[in-house]
Amino acid sequence: MAISVKITTRMSALLVCASLLTLPVQAQDSARPDLQGVWTNASLTKLSRPGGVETLVVTPEEARVIAANTPIAGLEGGLDEGDGVNNTPTAADEDFGTRAYNNFWVEPGANLALIKGDYRTSYVVIPENGQVPRLENPNYDFERRNFGSRYETGFGDARGPEAIPNAERCLIGFGNKAGPGMMSALYNNTYQFVQTEDYVMILVEMVHDARIIPIYDSAADARANRRPVVLEQWFGDSVGWYEDGVLVAETVNIDPLQLSQSSVPITKEGHIIERFSRYSEDEIFYQFTVEDSNIYSQPWTAELSFYATDDRLFEYACHEGNYSMPGILAGARRLEMEEAAQQSN
Repeated sequence: MAISVKITTRMSALLVCASLLTLPVQAQDSARPDLQGVWTNASLTKLSRPGGVETLVVTPEEARVIAANTPIAGLEGGLDEGDGVNNTPTAADEDFGTRAYNNFWVEPGANLALIKGDYRTSYVVIPENGQVPRLENPNYDFERRNFGSRYETGFGDARGPEAIPNAERCLIGFGNKAGPGMMSALYNNTYQFVQTEDYVMILVEMVHDARIIPIYDSAADARANRRPVVLEQWFGDSVGWYEDGVLVAETVNIDPLQLSQSSVPITKEGHIIERFSRYSEDEIFYQFTVEDSNIYSQPWTAELSFYATDDRLFEYACHEGNYSMPGILAGARRLEMEEAAQQSN
């Protein structure tokens, strides 16, 4: 269970950003959007459009109906009724994970994503069907260590620490919180954007993930100044530039361990383009396009918005890596010993 505790201020984020400004970059000259501040992208909209919903945009009344029936943490129909802790299923049953959280711990948003005044039923806008165009037989074989299946069943690979998903190890946030392709999740949907002449830093409340994007004069300059390929960073190698009041960030070379667990994976041949612009005083319009013919049948695009908030960023005290993982590994070793004893008898 992740517990939010009071702390993290704008000054601490600025200090983090300043301490990591080590790459040589050039100051941008084009008009740039003002992205400074604290924002939230909390919503009940998912990456892909749910079954039975035909349109991207719905009325406020339709949005409320869809939101009321959107599963949250495996709870059908959201969290309007009950506290989520009754009738806890037996471990390893098919519905094991459906009562893992109660209302106190979750804050995913109360409605669908509101983007430029419209309620959206999916983040995906291209293709028009609102679905991620995955190839049936991808030209890339990556192991899908799915956190969701472990959450639902209680079963998972426990051969060693590396076999446990990143989120359970508290290495990075779950749900693609920091991206690239930044989306809302069950809780901790607050972000802080810090903008200097040469960098944009995005601090994510969940796990304190931080993306530091160097800014160049042009796309050509940015691409000419990529990090060495051997540096496979969490969230990949992002470089940015400004185009007519839009921050454009291009990402390649995501760490393979993150790739295998991301909802927006790309291979070494793929890339993700993100665009940030100020739609209004309190709204950042955010768009990302994914191109990778090894995994997808076509380039696809998703959109969402970040809204200004008076909320502060809180400390994300992720204890799964401190307590749960030793228990999981110890339990697995105990089962192995029992199985070995039975085979020797």
